[in-house]
Amino acid sequence: MTAMTQLDLCDYTQIRGLLAAADFHFSKAKGQNFLTASWVPERIAQESGVGPGDGVVEIGPGVGCLTERLAARADRVLAYETDEALKPVLAKTLAGQGNIDIIFEDVLRRDLAADAGERLTGLRPVVCANLPYSITSPVLTKLYQARCFQTITVMVQKEMAQRMCARPGGKDYSAFSLLTEWYGEGEILFDVGPECFMPRPKVTSAVVRLKMREKPPADVDEKALFRVIRAAFNQRRKTLVNALDGVCGRATAACALAVCGLDERVRGEALDLAAFAALTTEIGNLSDI
Repeated sequence: MTAMTQLDLCDYTQIRGLLAAADFHFSKAKGQNFLTASWVPERIAQESGVGPGDGVVEIGPGVGCLTERLAARADRVLAYETDEALKPVLAKTLAGQGNIDIIFEDVLRRDLAADAGERLTGLRPVVCANLPYSITSPVLTKLYQARCFQTITVMVQKEMAQRMCARPGGKDYSAFSLLTEWYGEGEILFDVGPECFMPRPKVTSAVVRLKMREKPPADVDEKALFRVIRAAFNQRRKTLVNALDGVCGRATAACALAVCGLDERVRGEALDLAAFAALTTEIGNLSDI
């Protein structure tokens, strides 16, 4: 663990010169919104539970305002950044902090489990990041499927946070809600307003903390389960028996629903993960899926 820099990395006036010297321009396509309220990265780092013995993966460090706080708490930080223009900026803002590694590559192209095994050896692997808005869903999916992190704490758009933690019957409940539940148990910690960023986004953000599962919560084929789930939510206005026609045929879907004690008029948004798992198992008993 190392001490933080003397620069206030949330103070845009202090870092403006460094950004200009690097010819850095904010990219909407990359989802770049840098924090300008120092309480936010401090609270994220604190509520993530990161501490001694931890190896932290961060995605999108920006100028390093969260990175330095994580490095002050954890044994090691491994950050991924796609924007090469930030390389000289981060070299200065994080200078002298020997427990930080930065990989200037697209995180979606990396083998996260291999990276964690190689660079965070002997440490508890966790994730803590202010995720770029433009790649939130694919990055979260990749983090989930790496199956090597004990906790994942991320700041995302509030709408996404609500979707991640939604329960059956609500308007935010979706296939991504079920994907998140399959891999972990989540809770929304706090909101962050647009005024805390530069440039200001048009939406409110929220910080979510996930405790990742050691094993799946149901004994069912994962690929088949999410084929059923995706079909249910891709056509969420349809009843399940009709939405699953392209997966297993309407007759099979109707029979499986009946065996599971579900009404033919039920829609996917009414089923919890256990019900989807039972339905998938029964469909598998009746047909190839």
